[in-house]
Amino acid sequence: MKLTRRQVLVASAAASAYLSSTIGALAATTNSAATLITRPIPSSGERLPVIGLGTNRWVAAGSKTEIHALRATLSTFGQLGGRVIDTAPSYRTSEKAIGQLLAELEIRDAFFLATKVDRSDKQAGIERMRDSLEKLGTPTVDLMQIHSLIGAEQQIESLLEWKEQGLIRYVGITTSNKDQFAEMEMLMNSMPLDFVQLNYSLRDRQAEQRLLPLATDKKIAVMVNRPFAHGHLFKAFADQTLPDWSAEFDCTSWAQFFLKYAVSHPAATCAIPGTTKEEHVRDNMAASHGALPDAALRQKQEQLFASI
Repeated sequence: MKLTRRQVLVASAAASAYLSSTIGALAATTNSAATLITRPIPSSGERLPVIGLGTNRWVAAGSKTEIHALRATLSTFGQLGGRVIDTAPSYRTSEKAIGQLLAELEIRDAFFLATKVDRSDKQAGIERMRDSLEKLGTPTVDLMQIHSLIGAEQQIESLLEWKEQGLIRYVGITTSNKDQFAEMEMLMNSMPLDFVQLNYSLRDRQAEQRLLPLATDKKIAVMVNRPFAHGHLFKAFADQTLPDWSAEFDCTSWAQFFLKYAVSHPAATCAIPGTTKEEHVRDNMAASHGALPDAALRQKQEQLFASI
């Protein structure tokens, strides 16, 4: 039987109640953002909250109910101190949805916008990036990434030119496929990158072997995608009770357990869990408060995962 994240949260009613009261207290007494865990971008020193927002399921032409839910999700994310929003032109109509909501809510300057280019041909890539800026409704973007390493050698020149012109602030490359890790390692060694984005989670830890240490050595920021392993972690732990020792790193839900594992790696700058629901944003953002697991607790998390 496959359980959704909602069902897992409902099954953990006590933890959810505690989570709600904790977040409510944070919002009321500190406006939440004041206590956020942040990490620096190595190339600049600019600090980002460790939890961001992935938008691969966002759509611009949904029903009124769907658009209202996205508006609430984005608004709450910002109110809780969230900054990093990651999108891509291939994510349905995500860029357009984000651009419309940012304009409607008048909160563009509150966010660190990251998008991608996914064309092999240089001129096609330039046109793709221009289209992204138009859909996002912004003259500049904070981070432009070469999506899944597509046309990396052709596109890096354009990204660096755009950075020089002030159209983008940081450049990066992405993958969510361990089969591309060798190529990503080569590009990290040959290109002047500010960011890499890669898949890393309690289930998928291959990036620990070479890419994460290399990012530290090369002073490259790491944006973690798929921190829930595409939902597989929720399914794996669906009938498990959150261990008592998770309180040692201020964890009250499985989502926080998984996110805190991902961002507690010393190389990680932020994680971008895909999120379309306000309740999930509140849960996720709670992982950016309190303590993170140290090496000993991370080992206990790994042992727990191995045991199931």
